[in-house]
Amino acid sequence: MTTPGLELALTASPLLPLPPPADELLRELGAPPRLGAHLRAVHDVAWTLTDRLGRLRPDLDFDTTAILFGAATHDIGKIIHLDELARPGHHHEAAGRDLLLRYGVPNDLARFAATHGSWTAPECGLDDLLVSVADQVWKGVRIGPLENRVASFLGDASLLLDDILRELAAGADERLAFQSSFPV
Repeated sequence: MTTPGLELALTASPLLPLPPPADELLRELGAPPRLGAHLRAVHDVAWTLTDRLGRLRPDLDFDTTAILFGAATHDIGKIIHLDELARPGHHHEAAGRDLLLRYGVPNDLARFAATHGSWTAPECGLDDLLVSVADQVWKGVRIGPLENRVASFLGDASLLLDDILRELAAGADERLAFQSSFPV
């Protein structure tokens, strides 16, 4: 059930479109337009982040397709916990993973809904951390300990991570304006 607002959130702006399975799921679930806009912004940042890191370190072991799907669905649990669209909360994380699993999304992709907010957990790998970074830097937020965990995977390319994230954070105002133009 796609509303006109959700349609605009998923198609307007120069942000990259979501992966088709994520786009279709948001439409089927009737996601709030603000959520659709947010997921597009985070996905767009994740795309640039993985593209730049992949060019710098082609030997780096991360799954771009999984990361992009994770970025595109990480907050899907906010469809159930609507109050967390406007206020902080963590109930949407497990609920999002469970929702994705109910819709047939494999656990290795559904996990990002649960892990994006718990990046300090020792079991979080590089893929999980990159989704978490994208979920912060899209709005211009930089978290040193999170970035340090990502840098630990990058070896000699870790110095370039700061440059990439600084560049991504510089576009936060436009992404925030895009998201804010849609109702909760």
